[in-house]
Amino acid sequence: MPIPQPGESAPDFTLDTDAGTPLTLSALRGRNVVLFFYPKDDTPGCTVEACSFRNALPRFDALDAVILGVSPDSAKKHAKFRQKYDLPYALLADVGHAVADAYGVWQKKKFMGREYMGNARTTFVIDRAGRIAHVFENVKPLGHADEVAEAVATLG
Repeated sequence: MPIPQPGESAPDFTLDTDAGTPLTLSALRGRNVVLFFYPKDDTPGCTVEACSFRNALPRFDALDAVILGVSPDSAKKHAKFRQKYDLPYALLADVGHAVADAYGVWQKKKFMGREYMGNARTTFVIDRAGRIAHVFENVKPLGHADEVAEAVATLG
């Protein structure tokens, strides 16, 4: 699937959180949502990215924005990752990568000469009406949360 673009409706979904409770995206209408897709819990880049969103949380709270992290890891693995780094937002278990497919981020990747499928590090800012407002592709983890907070601030 192609990556949804600004102005398009954000594909709706229901996934289990790290607490094992289901979360439906459309239930968050009326609030800004930061949906960041990352490859794997507790890896160096993913930890930097997750912790940068943790550290920037006061900025997002002030903008009435919900932060959600999505990877193909299980809810149980997410719970360990969240606890280890004291992450104050939900991590969503996209075990069958259906949501990553719907957002066009389940892609062929290459690492040390090996090809495999996985989440491309991508962040979507979804406005209060449930539309894609900003898309950040090929995300570099360091400083990413700040650029996302600036994008959310433009939504008003």
